Amino acid sequence: MKPLAGLLVVDFSRVLAAPFSTMILAELGARVIKIEHPKGGDETRGWEPRLSESESAYFFAFNRAKESVTLDLKQAEARNLARALALQADVLVENFPPGTMAGFGLDYPALAAENPRLIYLANTGFGQSGPYSDRKGYDTVFQAMGGMMGLTGEAGGGPVKAGLPTADLTSGLWDAIAVLAALAGRNLSGHGCLIDLSMFDAQASLLTIAAARWFALGEVPGRSGTEHPGRVPSAAFRCADDKWLHITGSDQHWQPLCAALGLDALAADAALAKNAERVRQRERVMAGLREACARRKRAEVLAALEAREVPCGPVNAVDETLSDPHIRARGVVGRFDHPTVGRFPALALPIKFAGYRDPEIGRPPLLGEHTEPVLTEFFGFDASDFARLRKAGAIK
Repeated sequence: MKPLAGLLVVDFSRVLAAPFSTMILAELGARVIKIEHPKGGDETRGWEPRLSESESAYFFAFNRAKESVTLDLKQAEARNLARALALQADVLVENFPPGTMAGFGLDYPALAAENPRLIYLANTGFGQSGPYSDRKGYDTVFQAMGGMMGLTGEAGGGPVKAGLPTADLTSGLWDAIAVLAALAGRNLSGHGCLIDLSMFDAQASLLTIAAARWFALGEVPGRSGTEHPGRVPSAAFRCADDKWLHITGSDQHWQPLCAALGLDALAADAALAKNAERVRQRERVMAGLREACARRKRAEVLAALEAREVPCGPVNAVDETLSDPHIRARGVVGRFDHPTVGRFPALALPIKFAGYRDPEIGRPPLLGEHTEPVLTEFFGFDASDFARLRKAGAIK
């Protein structure tokens, strides 16, 4: 069995952060019913990169293994159906602005009064309270306000965003952690809860080591490119073939590193055996390492360092990572079969169980694909009911 088998999740979320969390729950075994608007559904169905007129690889990346039910929540009967589904759910996930779900009669107090075991996750930009709660935000706004963008970039240069939507992705992971914690709590207490997840809070919580330097030293860390503020060496170096290699070492790696790169003068300086002195002489040490790497091709440097067990790795482009033999051997890249696109690659959840079935890559649903099966299963609807709902525009 899968560890979340038997759980019902009703998912009102769109775009990235919260849909990422519900996809994780789905591939861990939960049944996830995604509620979408009849006209277009989740807006990411139309976002680049497009695979066809009707399918988006963006949507595919965050909505696998779910069922799609269309309901126009502005219509009373559709709201009633959504409410009836929520009253049977273990988990409800939504990421509308604060107050939106209350306008539909789908807020936590209204639902928990009849389903006290419901776990209700509200993922918003700035949370349900606080001076910014009514503000809207996007991934890059949270990277900026949450401190990550201020730490990212080359020394002396301007701020740089991460290459992926890290604020969205990490908020989705926090969502999944929160739901799993609430499920464990429900097993002990017998009741559910409301989870208020602010994406701004989530980003600030990741400052960790940078915050520790401020708390301990009153230091505001600046941008340092690939270098580590408290460890030398820990940086990416350009090799003779213009390929980059990242090297990170502690004290026990210093002499093997120098031997591999022929840095005899640095190796002979006994003071540099300790990281604190290497940090103090950062420019001298880094200049030697840069010069040594620049004389040799990356594969040669990599082989020499690996032979001496110095931690290092190539700075890969996306295609290099996804083609890496270790990634392939671990099954990180898999595929699903889609009714309109055919066989399509996907990234598996990076979890391996002993004692449960591993997560399996599901396929993303077509818009409204499960509307009739779900409404028939839960409410006994027949052809006349669907004809009436479609005429009213309540479903697709």
